[in-house]
Amino acid sequence: MRLVTFRAADGAARSGAVVDDRVIDLAAASGGALPSDMVAFIEAGPTALARARDVLHGRPAGLPLSSVTLLAPIPRPRRNVFCLGLNYRAHAAEATQFGVAQKDPEFPIFFTKPPSTVVGPDAAIEVNTNVTREVDWEVELTVVIGPGGSDIARGAALEHVFGYTIANDVSARDLQFRHGGQWFKGKGLDTFCPLGPWIVTADEIPDPSALDVILRVNGVEKQHSNTSKLIFDIPTTIASLSEGLTLEPGDLILTGTPEGVGFARKPPEFLKDGDVVECEVTGIGVLRNPVRTRGGR
Repeated sequence: MRLVTFRAADGAARSGAVVDDRVIDLAAASGGALPSDMVAFIEAGPTALARARDVLHGRPAGLPLSSVTLLAPIPRPRRNVFCLGLNYRAHAAEATQFGVAQKDPEFPIFFTKPPSTVVGPDAAIEVNTNVTREVDWEVELTVVIGPGGSDIARGAALEHVFGYTIANDVSARDLQFRHGGQWFKGKGLDTFCPLGPWIVTADEIPDPSALDVILRVNGVEKQHSNTSKLIFDIPTTIASLSEGLTLEPGDLILTGTPEGVGFARKPPEFLKDGDVVECEVTGIGVLRNPVRTRGGR
């Protein structure tokens, strides 16, 4: 099932399901039995999923996908987005020239992005050139947590996955290096976490360890790898992150980016006004965002 959050005619954000080229308003089609908020839908668990499938089986009328505005599947996460750094060996290697990485990490490297970074498909990545002039791209398979919990065993980790989406971990490299190499500031600017276009439920991606991960800028391929090359796979990541830390329904985990980022290219490449970035993960789709700059210098 492909689940979206879309802008309704009254301006409200509502959860829906994409069937072929239509968007079904799940709350309306279920007579109010299903919540209109995506995190509430996730919290409702298997019962909500089963009810949604029953609703869709009845083939309710929907809106043309081309006529609706898709928001991020979770437009405003309830807390920070979890992220992994240097989780592809080749990306860790390309970062070594800048002293960012010296060897494969022994344990997952976690950081977060604030909720204000999240924007949806086709929304602009907004760059204030008074703040940064070195904005980079990073395509990432993203895990959406379903049932929460802490101290989750690796063998049970996938039972806590609701589904998967795509993120672009947009990064201001000049800020990243200026602030001591820590990642929060350089990756935490407003609009720096495009997310979407939808959540694909976990049952449709039984093996998340074999998905192609691709990024293009203006149609030119910059990154292309496969999640089989993750240093820490999704079960290991969930088990490690949840040690002494309670994961909650709707939590997002960006699993890391492969090689091909702009700052490691020779010469370095950074995003500029008018660029269009496409992030693609097989089995999920394409997340597309334009770049818009503002500022005086």
